[in-house]
Amino acid sequence: MSQDPSPREPSSLTYPWQPPPPPPQQPRHVPHRAPVGHHSDLRVLRGACRLQRRIPTLTALGYFTLFLALSAFAPGVMTSTVADGVPAGLLLAFLQLPVTWLAIALYEHTARRRVDPLADRIRRTAELDARRGAAR
Repeated sequence: MSQDPSPREPSSLTYPWQPPPPPPQQPRHVPHRAPVGHHSDLRVLRGACRLQRRIPTLTALGYFTLFLALSAFAPGVMTSTVADGVPAGLLLAFLQLPVTWLAIALYEHTARRRVDPLADRIRRTAELDARRGAAR
């Protein structure tokens, strides 16, 4: 009876054809600033997007709600004539299209003025971080 000089190490592999586990990773160099995902600009961008959605939505829905409320609770106002026999309700109904255009214009304006510059700045920062990460 001969004994093996080196005791066999217990294998962590379930099957012999499995590849060995990868070696442990060395800790990478920690960047001097936080990555983009933890940046405060993202919070500002989310707030700008919320504001961008709320202003036009409340403009269009507010006018539509006003129109519905006048139709339901003030039929005398809606049936009164404005000019040359045109009822006020018809005039207010036709004004819904320009109010919708105004809501779209407000959406575009807030996008160009607040949201797009923030998104561009975050995009450039993310590209710089990606390049720095690839250079390491």
